[in-house]
Amino acid sequence: MVSFERNVLPNGLRVLVHEDPYTPLAAVNVAYYVGSRDEQPDRTGFAHLFEHLMFSGSRNAPNFDNLLQSAGGENNAYTTNDYTTFYEILPAQNLETALFLESDRMLDLRITRRAFETQRRVVIEEFKETCLSEPYGDMLHHLSNMLYRVHPYRWPVIGLSPEHVANATLEEVRAFYERWYVPNNAVLSICGPIRPSEAFTLAEKWFSAIPPGPEPGAHVMPEEPPQLALVERTVEADVPVPAVFMAFRTPPRLHPDFYATDLLSDVLALGQSSRLYRALVKEQPLLSSVDASVTASFDPGMLLIEAKLNEGIAPSRVVEAIWAILGELAKAPIGERELAKIRHRFESTVIYSETSVLNKAQYLGFYELLDRAELLNQEVDAYREVSAQDMQRVAQALFRPENAAVLIYQPRTAVYSQSKVLPS
Repeated sequence: MVSFERNVLPNGLRVLVHEDPYTPLAAVNVAYYVGSRDEQPDRTGFAHLFEHLMFSGSRNAPNFDNLLQSAGGENNAYTTNDYTTFYEILPAQNLETALFLESDRMLDLRITRRAFETQRRVVIEEFKETCLSEPYGDMLHHLSNMLYRVHPYRWPVIGLSPEHVANATLEEVRAFYERWYVPNNAVLSICGPIRPSEAFTLAEKWFSAIPPGPEPGAHVMPEEPPQLALVERTVEADVPVPAVFMAFRTPPRLHPDFYATDLLSDVLALGQSSRLYRALVKEQPLLSSVDASVTASFDPGMLLIEAKLNEGIAPSRVVEAIWAILGELAKAPIGERELAKIRHRFESTVIYSETSVLNKAQYLGFYELLDRAELLNQEVDAYREVSAQDMQRVAQALFRPENAAVLIYQPRTAVYSQSKVLPS
């Protein structure tokens, strides 16, 4: 249970405070309701670009990192399809340093041509290193394109192409900042040994003078039409071993069936007793590794299975084996012992994660953007209420060919049998 209090400043900034008297550290998290889905199709990668630009200096803080480090703090940021988060953790007595730095870049980030050119080069190089040079690095480019045709989830967070950032103008970048990085599109969460009343006073001191921006809108996205058939693609690339990636479109994060979907990913590939690992890594060694995860997107997302093949194994054999295991989940409810195990594992993960003051600050920001922060303290019960019958029903809806995309990577020198290559 994470207790908190909420206050909304006149400029629309939502401030959430959790008092934790058992830590000497304070965490500050600013979550902006802007992600890659808010970009234009010919200007993707902007949200990720701002993850970098927000550290390039502001009116009264030309060097963000130096000021924070002098206060004994650390910081970082990350971007998702749906939101962008910036956070600091530092000694509680220096909390105001983090609030000053976050307020200054919310008020007046200095997007100079020099800063823009510097960060543009960094982002383009990151794209090349992680997507074009790294084995399987363009996997999400393929799967996003295969599962989505209309929704902006059809491109990954890093963007469709480095040319989109390369061709961006300074005016376009400034307009993106002025629209989205405003107090009425953000959540400030503060966690540490501080009373909520004191934290609200500090938040008002540093953020209340920032004028609100234009109303960002309701973030209504185009609805993705139903998929009618299995989408398959084979890619020849510079990869060390063949790999199979299977993706299934899932309910949005707030849908009641999301919880069963998330637990299904754990049943499939969480730990050595999971079904995919036990069957395809240990019993019949087709794979060297296997994993499963859900994107937990605000709009319908994906459940992703990643399988790296052992030498001499044909991808078609692995795809067939995975479909057989997915079919078992759809045919019969899982046993109560297996369900209890994954429930307990989930609960222990939540309890452990909530011992971190930084995690609590990030959770409060995430849930407040998703719907309301109160949901943070209700979700363990929601997972507990998932039954074996719920999981079977959701498996039947998810694990259908017409709800799936299958991506196969083959080394360029591979001699394995090829699947049909579909156009992008």
